[in-house]
Amino acid sequence: MQRRRFIGSLAAGVLTGAPFVHTARAQAITLNGASQFNDDHAFTKAMVRFEELVQKYYGQPVSFVLHKNSALGLEKQYFEYMAQGKAVDFAIVSPAHMSTFSRAAPFVDAPFLFRDLPHWNKVLDANLFKPVADEVETKAEVMLIGYAGGGVRNIFANKPVRNLAEMKGLKVRVQGAPIWSRTFAAAGMSPTVIAYNEVYNAIQNGVIQAGENEAAGVEQMKFFEVGPNLNMTQHAITIRPLCFSTKTLKRLPAKLQEAIVQAGREAGAHGRQIESTEDGSKVEALEKAGKLKRIEFTERPAMKKLVDPVMATYAKEIGAEAIYAKINELT
Repeated sequence: MQRRRFIGSLAAGVLTGAPFVHTARAQAITLNGASQFNDDHAFTKAMVRFEELVQKYYGQPVSFVLHKNSALGLEKQYFEYMAQGKAVDFAIVSPAHMSTFSRAAPFVDAPFLFRDLPHWNKVLDANLFKPVADEVETKAEVMLIGYAGGGVRNIFANKPVRNLAEMKGLKVRVQGAPIWSRTFAAAGMSPTVIAYNEVYNAIQNGVIQAGENEAAGVEQMKFFEVGPNLNMTQHAITIRPLCFSTKTLKRLPAKLQEAIVQAGREAGAHGRQIESTEDGSKVEALEKAGKLKRIEFTERPAMKKLVDPVMATYAKEIGAEAIYAKINELT
């Protein structure tokens, strides 16, 4: 009878996605993470660091399974799984995929929000995105426990883009959040939303001419093969929240919950350090290997001037005026 109950409990844990705990023994908890990338990517490294820190701060056994190379789909799916409390317990996810639950979430990662890396760091240190994180936690039941990112995003294309005239009408893939289409259209481009894993073929087949990404993504997805011109628009610096399912968190021991929150904050900072450091070196290595060519974009201030009114309007629409003002006030 006891064996039957044990097997029944185990089966229930698998079906619900709940961490399995057998009270007759020391806790046996399994937490599942997901990454679109391999071991070499900054996001994967940040999550591995998160696992190490949780073990350190909790001091008791926790089993981690990190599903890499898009084995569980893409970031959009990861966030949906975390919101449901099944399949994925933690992952690094673009804020664009949180827009269903928080209109302000994509603002965290909007184009032309930061002047440079020092400004970006100051914004994160000041925790200016806390209102957004609180809304996501309330509505999606997903906590933003840390902030990774730090990659400078540029436009990779099958042709050089040196100025606004050459940018005009450029068919470029953008993220699904509306602010990306609106800002890129304001700069004169022709933006379109295409799934991340379809960008390579879309450029290869002439559906679009370009995409935009940081160096790690360009390298990982081999976008340089179809878009060898890296046009240095420097239009965004990424923020990639390390997320954890609140439904999962509530099922865990209090001490483990505390360890996860502390580890998330530190692992996010670790991820930022990795990506912001590696970003430039990756571009240099790809260029040195003859895989891409950096193209100087000479009209960034003029491009930003076209985009600023769109950003201000967007901030007002989503109730992020106060956040936007505080970001611009930071020197």
